[in-house]
Amino acid sequence: MVGAVSGLAAVLLKNLIHFSINLLNHNFLGRGTYLYLFFPIIGITLAWLFVKYVVKDNISHGVTRVLYSISKRNSIIKKHNTWTSMLASTITISFGGSVGAEAPVVLTGSAIGSNLARIFKLNYRQITLMVGCGAAGAIAGIFKAPLTGLLFTLEVLMLDLTMASLIPLMISAVTATTVAYLFMGDSVLLTFKLAQTFSIENIGFYIILGIFCGLVSFYFTRATLYIEKYFKKIKRQLLRILIGGGLLTLLIFMFPSLWGEGYNHISTILHGEGGKVFHNSIFAFAQPETIPFILLLFAILIFKVVAMAATNGAGGVGGIFAPTLVVGSFAGFFLVHTLNMFSSVNLPESNFALAGMSGVMAGVMHAPMTAIFLIAEITGGYDLILPLILVSTISYITIMIFEPHSIYTKRLAERGELLTHHKDKNVLVMLDTEKLIETGFIKLKDNETLRDFVRKVPLSKRNIFPVLDEEQKLVGVVLMENVRPIIFNRALYDSTYISDLMISPPAIVDMNENMDSVMKKFQKTKAWNLPVTENGKYRGFLSKSKIFNEYRDILIHFSDD
Repeated sequence: MVGAVSGLAAVLLKNLIHFSINLLNHNFLGRGTYLYLFFPIIGITLAWLFVKYVVKDNISHGVTRVLYSISKRNSIIKKHNTWTSMLASTITISFGGSVGAEAPVVLTGSAIGSNLARIFKLNYRQITLMVGCGAAGAIAGIFKAPLTGLLFTLEVLMLDLTMASLIPLMISAVTATTVAYLFMGDSVLLTFKLAQTFSIENIGFYIILGIFCGLVSFYFTRATLYIEKYFKKIKRQLLRILIGGGLLTLLIFMFPSLWGEGYNHISTILHGEGGKVFHNSIFAFAQPETIPFILLLFAILIFKVVAMAATNGAGGVGGIFAPTLVVGSFAGFFLVHTLNMFSSVNLPESNFALAGMSGVMAGVMHAPMTAIFLIAEITGGYDLILPLILVSTISYITIMIFEPHSIYTKRLAERGELLTHHKDKNVLVMLDTEKLIETGFIKLKDNETLRDFVRKVPLSKRNIFPVLDEEQKLVGVVLMENVRPIIFNRALYDSTYISDLMISPPAIVDMNENMDSVMKKFQKTKAWNLPVTENGKYRGFLSKSKIFNEYRDILIHFSDD
């Protein structure tokens, strides 16, 4: 069921985008040469209005949101995600937004899986599996590539699944692919038949391409995060749209290949017509065998990332899947074209473009297997499997030197909210600090006396007492073991104050601190109880014993039955 519905969602999304683009081209773009330049700003504005006033929720960065739901929301994805990201991305891309539709459809497919699983009242592990099935079906349906859908789920969503769990993923991916074939025939996003097979003599050049793709991937990741962070600092949404939309319009004016997803320009390169990529631009004068042409190819590598980040940063909705393929094809084409120009070699440009697509995707997403098999399935065979493996692996190793997290996972990793393939770390991520806080501690004030303390002791079931000031901020703690030697000395009752008895806690836990950091504090201090504060104000205590009990319960639930 999940595979069929997510496959339908992929078909619907691609047809919506195709229909919308044709509608705009037929009714508007033909009436004025430069009218299209206003479209990106219009599209971003419409997408932002839709998200703000209709959706009223954040639907950007679809894959990251799926990862977050798995790690922090028990794999529960809101019902509106089954359609809202599709519509928002259609608006964005149709009007020229330089993003992809794959991340929105992954969020859609995952939401379909999550909500169908909840209808049938499945448990957490089964809901998580259905989320994975939805993602696999969405990718498989949009590319008609079932293996790619399966591997994307395992590598990018990082589900810790058994072999038995692979069966539903495969069923979903194959079902979605079948649905896509039924509704769209043999038409696919990208199709290519190899004209030249792999030659072992070119292996050194593929190694160079792998390193280059790793560096391009590093730029792609860091530049995207930096630009989006810059846009977040702009408080006024109108200014965001004007800056982002204006920048995108300028870039599209110079490089029309930055318009929309960019798959048509990938096809141009793959079919041996890379010399035509600038024919409709202001740089049409640049001839393929000249240095300006090479410099313009390199400029596309740089500005595609800027255009994509500006689209999302300004308020558009779209993913980075298609941009990685576009940048990868231009990276491969740029390198091979340069080598062919300045050396005596005659390398196959289409093959290097394909390998470049695989390399950049592997680096940006940290998903080499997904990248390898996507290109293999696109080409309809495995004649290029050796260079694809080589380029993707080297690219992945190269970016790992500089960036241990993918563009999808970096935001979550920085907040300690990322699930990995390690069950121990996953259980820590899934522990909810707020639910573990214990509040049954008797509070003291620093100006109270030992007499006041003695009166409160019978009311307490714990041997630790938080000391608060007038603003309910934690100033220290009193341990029963420190007071026991003088507790029966009545002569000290009125002359000894809590401020004389209290000590600083060995560590303080912040309310928003991730559990991995909390456990490191317990390990370092050897304490059994640590106070929790929020903006300096006392909230309660975390107990190591309670954490261990909850950890065990979740581990049993998370593990195989």
